[in-house]
This record gives sequence, structure tokens and C-alpha cells, in this order.
Amino acid sequence: MAITTTRPHQPDYDTGLLKAATRYSAARCTALALCSVAGAGASLFLPFAIGRALDGVLVGYAAGHVGADATRWILVCATLIGVSALLDACDGVLTGTTNARTTAWLRGRVGRHVLAVGPRATARFAPGDLVARLIDNAAHAGVAPATLAALLAALVAPVGAVVALALIDGRLAVVFVVGAPVLVLLLRAFVRVSSDCVARYQRVQGDIAGRLGEAIGGARTIAAARTEEKEAGRVLGALPELSRQGHRMWRVQGRSQAQAVAVAPLLQIAVVAVAGHLVVQHRISVGELLAASRYAVLATGIGMLVGQLGALVRARAAARRLGEVLEEPTTPYGDAELPPGGGLLEVRGVTMVRGGRTVLDGVDLTVPAGGTLAVVGRSGAGKSLLASLAGRLADPDAGDVRLDGVPLRSLSREELRSEIGYAFERPALLGATLEDTIGFGAPRPAPPRIREAARAAHADPFITRLPDGYATPCAQAPLSGGEAQRLGLARAFARGGRLLILDDAMSSLDTVTEHHIAEALLDRAPHRSRLIIAHRATTAARADAVAWLHDGRIRAVGTHAELWKRPEYREVFGA
Repeated sequence: MAITTTRPHQPDYDTGLLKAATRYSAARCTALALCSVAGAGASLFLPFAIGRALDGVLVGYAAGHVGADATRWILVCATLIGVSALLDACDGVLTGTTNARTTAWLRGRVGRHVLAVGPRATARFAPGDLVARLIDNAAHAGVAPATLAALLAALVAPVGAVVALALIDGRLAVVFVVGAPVLVLLLRAFVRVSSDCVARYQRVQGDIAGRLGEAIGGARTIAAARTEEKEAGRVLGALPELSRQGHRMWRVQGRSQAQAVAVAPLLQIAVVAVAGHLVVQHRISVGELLAASRYAVLATGIGMLVGQLGALVRARAAARRLGEVLEEPTTPYGDAELPPGGGLLEVRGVTMVRGGRTVLDGVDLTVPAGGTLAVVGRSGAGKSLLASLAGRLADPDAGDVRLDGVPLRSLSREELRSEIGYAFERPALLGATLEDTIGFGAPRPAPPRIREAARAAHADPFITRLPDGYATPCAQAPLSGGEAQRLGLARAFARGGRLLILDDAMSSLDTVTEHHIAEALLDRAPHRSRLIIAHRATTAARADAVAWLHDGRIRAVGTHAELWKRPEYREVFGA
């Protein structure tokens, strides 16, 4: 039966994800918008109040005393300034908290999705690139809701200023409206051009982060090979392109800002000139002239939206990169449960294609209930990929994998992970302490079982020699490669279940320790089936049967002694 994995049609994540983020912060965004609009309203009313106060002072000066009307408007001006300052402070607090909460929500959503996708996520995206998306891109996308709310207020002020000009005299509004399309065209051109360079900048940034992650992971190899300079050149080779895109981005923003700033004063001068002409004709007062000049400044503030639009452009480009991660489909699980059984594993006609190359081609294997099957083969033969399929860390492109007659795809997540245990060549030491890393998983094994598993994996002796024993923090435990592998084996032993998969999990052990662990593995747990990816002849010799994998196909299956008679098989182990 052919099984294909297709990605469901996804919406435009650059807008869909930002809409979801805005809905998540809807209450704070509403408060922020109201605060910003109220601040814009105070800014719009202030020129009118200043104008009335000036007219009152001029009238009072002509009469020889300042009247109550002028005093009242001066107090109104002071109140508006105080309210504006308070609203500005509230705006700053709401903007900061909204950005932080939205960024945290985006990181949580994408992070949970990456974990739900599993190993496929790191197969498509480099770990460093994933970290860059979760940290940097999420922070850029997280400012979108607050920026949208601020943009609303930024639009209210120019529109309100044009209306105010019309209320003073319709000709003042006409002067501004005639020149406003130039500003709109400048903003539209800025958004179009900057979108491309921002996307390129973030893509190069992610590429550098991915290379840096690889270099950090291979730091010891790089130091041993004395290739620090060469590796630094590889990691930082994209810096010139990053610099080009960064300079291009700032040139676009600077040019748009300069063009807007150049056009805005011309409109302001035109409005003030017409207003001055109207004062001479006694159509408006001196106070209204002052108010008109202030409203002209507010109206041309539409040209100052470049910064906010730039933030939205960066947020949309960042959301698009987060959306690429969310497009990767999560692993679907069924609701089936396993019947009573001993762990019969059947791999039927499994085919896997990676990077255009067929890594596994129609593989058929059976691990008898309670039996041990070792898989051997040269590097690149597909052994680790087969181990991933056997425990459903990956799904085949074609074929089927069954445990005690039930397809792995049909099992629930809980049933699958409770019945299949894994130990890897390079185990991740997750958890705060050594006891935590052995018991890592849900549900957590009881402390006696954790210690029993550590003894079976011969990890108990070096753990108890540490000052804090099992309570030693993982980051402070000086572990060799073999000791780390023993912790990984102990974790697998502690989980129980009917199938245990060891992906070259004993490669760093000395022969004596390997012998004792293999004894515990094969003799003390007869109820568990075992699939072992083996690189050592001694490991293969202890298995009930050996599957010889060559170029993605099963070349032969038999006991180690039977296969050892073939020179090609001995060459797999360098013999």
C-alpha cells in the first residue's frame, strides 16, 4: 500500500498568523487603540484651544486686561498637555506589554508545532535557522498588533487635521488634499520596495544562524582539524550579502523618509500662505491662523508613517518565515490500542526518499516477539532511517510498519510512546538532574525503577561517585561519550514497553561494559523485542538474527556466524 504525505492547503501565513496574533492581544490592542486615538484627539483639540487662547489674549490686550475667556482657554491648553503626557505614558506601557505577550504567544505556538512535527522539522530547517525564527522573527512579528493600533491613531491625526482645516476654512483643506496623493504614492512605493529587501535580509540572517549552529555542534571536530579559519569563512561568508540587504533596506527607508519630509513642508507652507491671505482679508482670525499652521503639520504627519509601515513590513516578512515552519504538517495519530503480544515488529515494503535519493527501497523485515534483530551495513545504507521508521519517528513514503499486527499510524501517541523505547548514539541529556534525564518522559518512572535502569545500563557506579549523586545537575556532570550513552540506555530501560530500538547506542562503550549491558539487554528482558543498529561485530554476534542492509535494500538475513562466512559481510566491519 503506497502512503503519500501531502501538505494541506494553507492560508497566507504572513496575514493569517498576524491576524491570529492580533486576536490573541485583542483586549490590549483595543485599549492601546483607544489610548492612541484619545491622544490623537487631544493633539487635534490643542491647536484649536491655543488659537482661542491667543485670540482671547489679543482681545484682552486691546481692552487693557486679560479676560476670563482667555484664562479659561489657557487652562484648557494646560489640561490637554497634561492629558497628552499621561496618555503617552499609558501608550508606552501598553505597547511594551502587548509586544512582549504577543511575541511569547508566537514563540509558544511555533515551538509547540516544531515539537509536534518532530524530527521532520530539523530535516527541513537547520537547528540554528529554527532558533533564529523562534527568537528574532517572532520578536519582529510580535510588534504587529501594537503597531497596527498605533497606525490607527497615526491615521486619525492627519484625517482629523484635514477636517479641522475644512472647519476653519474649506480652501485650506482643498490646498492640502491637492498635494496629499504625492505622499500616498511615496508610502506605497516604500512598502513595495522594502518588502523584498526585508525578506532577503531575514533569509540571509537565518542562513547564517543555521551555519553557526552547525559549527557550534562540531566545535571539537573543527578544533581537532585546525579548520577554524575555514569554518569561520563558511559561517560568515554570507555577511557581505547581509550587509548589502541591510544597507539597501535602510536606504529605501531613508529615501522614503527624506522624500516625505521634503514634500511635507511644501504642503505646510501652502496651507499657511493661504491662511495668511485669509487673515489679511479678515476671513479668519490670528488664532485660527496659528491653529491652521498646527493642523497643517498634523495633516502632513501622514508622511511620517514610514517608520510604522517599516515595522509592519518587517513583521509580515517575519510572519512569513514563521508560517513556513507552521506549514510543515504535524504527525497525525490514531486512537487504536495494541492487543496483548510480545512485540512482533513487521516492516513491509518500506520505501523512503530523501533529497531526491531513494534511501530505503522496498525493505521487508520482521523482529519476532521477544527476539533481537541487529541491522548492519555501511555508512549511508539507511540504518538510522530504518530505526526511525520502526518507532515512528518518521513515516515511510510507501509501505507499512506494524507492531503486533497494528499499523503504527493507527496507534495513539500515548500507546506508541509507552510501548516503544529508544536509545541513540548521542542522547540528549534533558532534565535538570541526572535522575531527571533518566526518568525523562511521561509518565515519569518511579525513583526505584530509575535506579534499577541505571544499574542495568552500568551508569549507577559513575553517578554515585559524583558528590550529589543522582541529584547532580546535568550541566555540571563531567560525562564522557560512553557515560552519556549509558544514561541514554538507562532512560530506554526505565521506560518499559514491548519494543526497544537502539540506534548505535553502544558505540562509545568499552567492550567489557558493552558485554555487561548486552547481557542485561538480552537476558534480563526476554519479554521485549529489540531492534539494534550495530556497528560492532560483537553486538551483531549477540543478536538472534542479523539483517544486512546494503544501498537501501536487504541483502541477506541470517545469524552473524552464517553471514560472517561471506567476505563482503566481513568488510562491513572492516575485517
